[in-house]
Amino acid sequence: MPTKHEQILRYIEQLDVGEKISVRTIARELGVSEGTAYRAIKEAENQGLVNTVERVGTVRVERKRRSNIERLTFAEVVNIVDGHVLGGRAGLHKTLNKFVIGAMKLEAMMRYVEPGNLLIVGNRYNVHRISLQRGAAVLITGGFDTTEEVKALADELELPVISCSYDTFTVAAMINRAIYDRLIKKEILLVEDVMARDHKPVYLKVDDPVSRFHEKVKETGHSRYPVVDDGGKVQGMVTAKDVVGHDSAERIERVMTRNPITVTPKTSLASAAHEMVWEGIELLPVVNDQRRLLGVISRQDVIKSLQYMQKQPQVGETINDIIFRGFEEVREKNGTLVFRGKVTPQMSDSLGTLSIGVLTGLMTEAAIRILRRHRRGDLVTENLTIYSLKPVQLESEVELIPRVLEMGRKSAKLELEVFHDGNLVSKAMLTAQMIER
Repeated sequence: MPTKHEQILRYIEQLDVGEKISVRTIARELGVSEGTAYRAIKEAENQGLVNTVERVGTVRVERKRRSNIERLTFAEVVNIVDGHVLGGRAGLHKTLNKFVIGAMKLEAMMRYVEPGNLLIVGNRYNVHRISLQRGAAVLITGGFDTTEEVKALADELELPVISCSYDTFTVAAMINRAIYDRLIKKEILLVEDVMARDHKPVYLKVDDPVSRFHEKVKETGHSRYPVVDDGGKVQGMVTAKDVVGHDSAERIERVMTRNPITVTPKTSLASAAHEMVWEGIELLPVVNDQRRLLGVISRQDVIKSLQYMQKQPQVGETINDIIFRGFEEVREKNGTLVFRGKVTPQMSDSLGTLSIGVLTGLMTEAAIRILRRHRRGDLVTENLTIYSLKPVQLESEVELIPRVLEMGRKSAKLELEVFHDGNLVSKAMLTAQMIER
């Protein structure tokens, strides 16, 4: 029997895209408390089923696949630029393909305006109207309004006309920043990206006999299965090792491993892979917030996905990429690999010295780079111990020298030293788990 929370989520999934919902409406329609309705709507927002737009409300939107994560809906644009909708609210769920800055003559501008675009322009009412007729939404900068004719046309065509108080340059920078942040997220694989959705996971129930396990092995060729109760909640895992020596009539509940490690669809793949390596697990159940089984991921799924991501272009920069940008890699005459760079103002703390957080990032990034020289793989840092730490002033030239002390098949240990003017200013020991690609 699904919980009230799950009933609300299913109800929201069945609504038409673009439909507006509220806590009060949900509570009245489904006969639940407003607190329960509020929590369910927040969960729906986390899942990408709805989007809350300021001055508009909560709108049912189409759940976007992560392959299109670099695109934004018009509703998200409203939030990004702190705007308000003048017309065309029914089209807020639509996705924009690109944005065009209207800073030229009308004839020249319209050569670039296409269906699905967002035209960023000031109070040029004729441009607003023609843009909508060409299938493009409009973002009016400077806090200006538009005509009633344009608003009516926007409602008719279901194309949003949005107004915000920022200037054109600031708006373009804000939207670019949002897209750029999404490109970085695109590189971070989640469990939901690799979980098979085209078929239901094979599982056993707690009251199934051991003979049922053997039947499943013959049917599927697999030897590991999650075990669920009558409500579909994961209670354990059972493998061929667990059933050895047990009577075929004995219940699975008696032989299974209880309280197994599970992951959710939003768990990062790196974290799931680390659990698998650390615990020696071949299969992880994927569950929702109520621990109901959604699917499974195997070690093979993880390896294939990491191999796929390795082939993808590097489209975004993380903080570690940015702080390491000014460092050059040098090979000393004795063969030692050294990273040299300067402490910039962005890398300093309130006292004008190298920030401990930035130093940690530099050390971790240096360790990743030297480990990739030995083998191709992902690094999951397990422990970083800093033994000494001396202040390093702004504009100082520093050298990072990472040395591999131990390199196993699945783990590595490194010593990292940081020098300034030939003096040791920091020393650390890093241990890491390797995830094969």
